[in-house]
Amino acid sequence: MDAALESPHHGFQGDRGAVATVPAVPLSLTIAISREAGARGGSVGRRVGRRLGWQVYDQELLEYIAQEGNFREELAGHLSPAASQWAEQELDRLLHEQTLSRHPSIVNMARVVLTLGAQGEAVLIGRGAGNILPRDTTLHARIVAPLEDRIAYMSQWLRLTREEAAERVRVRDSRRAEFFETHFNRLPGDPYQYDLLLNSTLLGEDLCADLIIEAARAKLDRAKGGPPADK
Repeated sequence: MDAALESPHHGFQGDRGAVATVPAVPLSLTIAISREAGARGGSVGRRVGRRLGWQVYDQELLEYIAQEGNFREELAGHLSPAASQWAEQELDRLLHEQTLSRHPSIVNMARVVLTLGAQGEAVLIGRGAGNILPRDTTLHARIVAPLEDRIAYMSQWLRLTREEAAERVRVRDSRRAEFFETHFNRLPGDPYQYDLLLNSTLLGEDLCADLIIEAARAKLDRAKGGPPADK
């Protein structure tokens, strides 16, 4: 694991004079990744998780946990009382501010995301995780790519014709946009909600992962009140 991203509960000492400024909850940073269909955001997120040694929760896994009450309870059971209280307070705040839909499935999803965010050291891919978690302890990145490249990738990945892949990309982008607008009152294409906006065609998956890790290191250093990360 990258030593600069280790959380307090994993023994990170950092600048001892600044430790008192670090909130007890969340315990560490969370990385949330949004992506255009076919932009390889999932692959980038998994690379980030492998390099940091962090658990990766993709859209399918997040949805599964949110739908299964036993899994949600098991996940929440690992939290300290302070972390559980923080997650519920954050959920109440989102609902009170009307920045989160009150649909039961979305509330369950938000509770799962906040539970993971309370612990930190996780990479969350999709499901609006970056709009659920607080900005100061979350690195919110979006992976984009030119449409033709996304269609070509989808065609190769799913073994579709170009026309079939183009339709698949269109449908996925449309559904994600509708999901964002309906449940978060946001549009995924709004760049101002992200810490990083990365073009995977121009940069490649490896460099995208490197930049996300470097930005996460810098953001965690700032949250701890320490000096900027070394260049």
